[in-house]
Amino acid sequence: MTTYAPAEKVIPIIRVPPPAFSDIAKASNDLINKDFYHAAAAALEVKLKAPNGVNFTAKGTSPHEGPVSSSLEGKKALSNGISITQSWNTANLLATKVELNDTLASGLKAEVLSNFNPASGNKGQKLNLHFKQGFVHGRFFGDLNPSGAVSAIADAVVSHEGFVVGGEVGYDVQKAAITKYSAAVGYTTPIYNAAITATNSLNVFTASYYQKVNTAVEAGAKATWDAKQGSAVGLELAAKYKLDSASFAKAKINNFGIASLAYNTKVNSGLTFGIGGSFDTQKLNESNHKLGTSFTFEG
Repeated sequence: MTTYAPAEKVIPIIRVPPPAFSDIAKASNDLINKDFYHAAAAALEVKLKAPNGVNFTAKGTSPHEGPVSSSLEGKKALSNGISITQSWNTANLLATKVELNDTLASGLKAEVLSNFNPASGNKGQKLNLHFKQGFVHGRFFGDLNPSGAVSAIADAVVSHEGFVVGGEVGYDVQKAAITKYSAAVGYTTPIYNAAITATNSLNVFTASYYQKVNTAVEAGAKATWDAKQGSAVGLELAAKYKLDSASFAKAKINNFGIASLAYNTKVNSGLTFGIGGSFDTQKLNESNHKLGTSFTFEG
């Protein structure tokens, strides 16, 4: 009797598209910049979902100086990947965005945006295209301002086994001239991410690193040097510690001695609270330190 070895199970390879150009160093940027609440004296965000499926988001910010700003946004998801978002803010700007996700082609997201001020009229339109599939992620941002001037920004990223390489270019149609260009390289694993970017027409260089030390601790650093200004290298260090399943604490410090601390906790299913402060460690006896709070309600 002839025996046959069982056929090997073929596991399909699922390719994860690379990040967008602006997200190549996202892990370290988020660790250093997000969830620090001292930038405003108080921030409030309320998220609600109506019975008809419309998602409403109301935001309000009280800065340390200047007037309070706020906005109200409503988003409705329609069929076939189409959604409409409308918002109104205290600057009296009415914004409308229509999104078509995988509607025109697989992997393609198109956005059409229009801004209007009831007092002064048209404030411009935009067309954004996002395409990601396999090992490539490309974006296009077209901007038509009220005067009729047209500008565009395009970027693209390709990836291979954790390595990513990307580039960005800006173009002014009226002047027929390139307005800016940037480049970036990075490497990502489940544990760490490293990236080097050259922005502002290859004049500002940034090296960033992020590592998930363990299930509770994350750490990161970023160094920035402006070749055009000839300035010293700027350095930022940050860390995040997960206290429990509902709360975390963060800390960071830069080369100027500005230290920031933050605490975030999910009080219950409908409330998230954050508090933070920024302190000049070289001038602790002065009153230029900043404190801020954040409240997020969800229903």
